Amino acid sequence: MGMFRCAAVALLALWVPHLASAEPFAIGKLKYGGGGDWYSNPSSLRNLLAEVNKRTSIKAEPEERIVTLMDDGLADIPFLFITGHGNIRFTDEEARRLREYLLNGGFLLVDDNFGIDPSFRREVKRVFPNRPLEELPFSHPIYHCFYEFPKGLPKIHEHAGGPPHGYGIRDDAGRVVLFYSFNTDLSDGWESPEVHKDPPEAREAALKMGTNIVVYALTH
Repeated sequence: MGMFRCAAVALLALWVPHLASAEPFAIGKLKYGGGGDWYSNPSSLRNLLAEVNKRTSIKAEPEERIVTLMDDGLADIPFLFITGHGNIRFTDEEARRLREYLLNGGFLLVDDNFGIDPSFRREVKRVFPNRPLEELPFSHPIYHCFYEFPKGLPKIHEHAGGPPHGYGIRDDAGRVVLFYSFNTDLSDGWESPEVHKDPPEAREAALKMGTNIVVYALTH
């Protein structure tokens, strides 16, 4: 079942009202080494958590927690988030801890803020040398578990041109434990409207997709 299957109780409040008293759902923003700006998009997770509270019956904490892979309380947080523009670097022990965290039921969302792709791909091979980062088909549940995204990830910001891509790494049971959104900038779309001045429809698409990712992480 994995150490975080109990986190799904929070989501089950969607259908079973008496479960609404479950412990609040928490997102951990990962502070990583290597010099990249792990702290970018400071309003994004706060806004996403507010929308999860509004749109679903999940009880979400109002603010993200800043965490490292070496924190003693890492196992208490079911969902980790990485973003940034620059270099990511894990120590050998951090790579081992992240692998154990994910294979024991945790979930990691990595959102490329344009620039982390080369270093992330390098580091994820160290975390999972024998598990490929594969592009998920549009039929995957992550695109359909709450809102419908029949064409996969929405495009929020234009950076390198071309369509967005959603990649995943699966555990032995087939569950996606790591989701990587590339060439879309979802977390820019979660930021407060005045930050990027995105059109309302782009922010709405980003928030809906973010909600889907949270729902998938807590129910699979």
